[in-house]
Amino acid sequence: MVRASQSEIQAAVEALRAGDLVAFPTETVYGLGANASNPVALRKIFKVKGRPADHPLIVHIDSIRYLHRWSRDVPAVAEKLAARFWPGPMTLVLPRAPKVLKIVTGGLDSVAIRVPSHPMAQQLLTAFGGGIAAPSANRYGHVSPTRAEHVREELGDAVKIVLDGGPCQIGVESTIISCMGGSVQLLRPGSITLSQIRAVVGDVMVGPDATAPRVPGSGPSHYAPDTQLEIVPGDALEMLAGGFNDRGERVAVLALRLPLKTLKLVTWINAGRRPQQYAHDLYAHLRTLDKAGCVRILAQELPEDERWDAARDRLLKAARRPVAETPVDLASSAGVLP
Repeated sequence: MVRASQSEIQAAVEALRAGDLVAFPTETVYGLGANASNPVALRKIFKVKGRPADHPLIVHIDSIRYLHRWSRDVPAVAEKLAARFWPGPMTLVLPRAPKVLKIVTGGLDSVAIRVPSHPMAQQLLTAFGGGIAAPSANRYGHVSPTRAEHVREELGDAVKIVLDGGPCQIGVESTIISCMGGSVQLLRPGSITLSQIRAVVGDVMVGPDATAPRVPGSGPSHYAPDTQLEIVPGDALEMLAGGFNDRGERVAVLALRLPLKTLKLVTWINAGRRPQQYAHDLYAHLRTLDKAGCVRILAQELPEDERWDAARDRLLKAARRPVAETPVDLASSAGVLP
């Protein structure tokens, strides 16, 4: 991971203070950042991404010492988790502070907060001196960016500045943990596993229930390439890919192994069997296969092991057809909650 020059950071800070968008690297994926206290700037995130306005944003801060500026009540379990996993790939969902804008929380009484560990993100946050709200820097529901060129390809001139910190270290979004209502609830799997969380706080509920707050990536379809993706058993890959090949149709395969035979119209990526490396490469592989001119991407189903939970979650959502969202009026969602 690389650091930015002082001039790059200064230009990014000036852009944020002027209400512009800045894409920056974190250890998970690249974020599309705006001043978390500027409603005009925040609306630009939703417009550029095509993101529904009731989807909360994650507020990035540079240190745990600023947590109380964004949350009115930080439970002891949240302090334990923060002490163990921050800076790092964990987002905490906490009761929002009164000053937090409604557009940041998606209208909820909770706020999602993270302290990233990437040195360039830390440089930017420290120099900016405030919270930066940042979802992933891509079109809503599409494959998340793990390299600066992914951001430029997808969002172009809509982003004032793209800070290039090289490939993201982890490659999938943060683990999201809610500490609302006196319980600890794992709402989105990430590189921090359930066992690691339980080792810190004990009992943990898994998955959202009817009372859980909405969080980024919680929709039924997300992280999806434009090419239709299907998850299939490993022992069926050659048969299914061969069927497309025999019909004269190009097909892509994302597998955990090499192919048993080579077929002319099959683009095959062997992503390997190491869960961390697979997750690190997942979005880059999906982008590569999405550009291969294929009618389908066949993704080998992943092992039932918590080390694969994050990648499995992303693949399952990528395999679902995008669901049309009802647009929400952004002009009415930028104020402070009553």
